[in-house]
Amino acid sequence: MEYVRIRADRFDGLSRLHAAYKREIGEEAPTADDLESLARAIDREDILFFGCADAGRLVACCSVCPTYSTFNYARGGVFEDFYILPDYRHKGIARELVRLAYGESGVASLTVGCADCDVGMYEALGFGVRLGNMLAYGD
Repeated sequence: MEYVRIRADRFDGLSRLHAAYKREIGEEAPTADDLESLARAIDREDILFFGCADAGRLVACCSVCPTYSTFNYARGGVFEDFYILPDYRHKGIARELVRLAYGESGVASLTVGCADCDVGMYEALGFGVRLGNMLAYGD
């Protein structure tokens, strides 16, 4: 397994993983316009993607959106887009991917918003500080 920062050269693989992720959580697949917007955001480093590849094929991904956090008065990041293909789950990839994203993104803290059913998984991965509830505003 190879753990990598996902850039433009792996965007096709990321697009396939992202579509599978959306399908699994019951959301619509990204449109061509969505993917074009995502590619621009990656180029500008508004969002950082990390992944795990097996024989060159991306099998897992996650993202970090850099922010400034008053949790610790330093650069923070929002952890999202966490997805591992079903055949690759329960093999330690999740833990390594979180470590890579944290270490390579240059943030001092990561926050994650998740469904109640996923809290235990994220706690097991090291997200141990509860900061209340995360809600989204917008369309």
